[in-house]
Amino acid sequence: MRQNIVGLVFAFGVGLLLAWLAYTRVTDPEPQLQRAREEAAVHAAAAVLAELLGAGNEVELIDPLHPNRAVGKTYVYPAAGGWQVSGYYRRGESDSWHPWLMTLDGQRRLVSVSVQDDAPEIRVLAESDPRVSTTP
Repeated sequence: MRQNIVGLVFAFGVGLLLAWLAYTRVTDPEPQLQRAREEAAVHAAAAVLAELLGAGNEVELIDPLHPNRAVGKTYVYPAAGGWQVSGYYRRGESDSWHPWLMTLDGQRRLVSVSVQDDAPEIRVLAESDPRVSTTP
């Protein structure tokens, strides 16, 4: 009889502890705020990349918000007061996927971007803008 009472008290205590942990996890706003900051960084990176590649180009973009594991992994993470975002892009079905890595500052402005693309317009851009680097 005494074991049953101890078991019930223990089970009730564990249940209360789990309920309290679940409640604090659900009501904590920080994970949602962090997700919103990450999404804003990815949107800013996509806009910067589209601007760098030119408005006339039809670009297909893989980023942390639109992943495609068959192409490769993508990341967004805080770095040095800003963000680093990686992904892939291509200009149409016949083009291969080009990886890119972008660093943004705290206001989500371009600090640097590195792309693996040997297109002539990208090489010219890399020569004229020190924030842009390219490798074939």
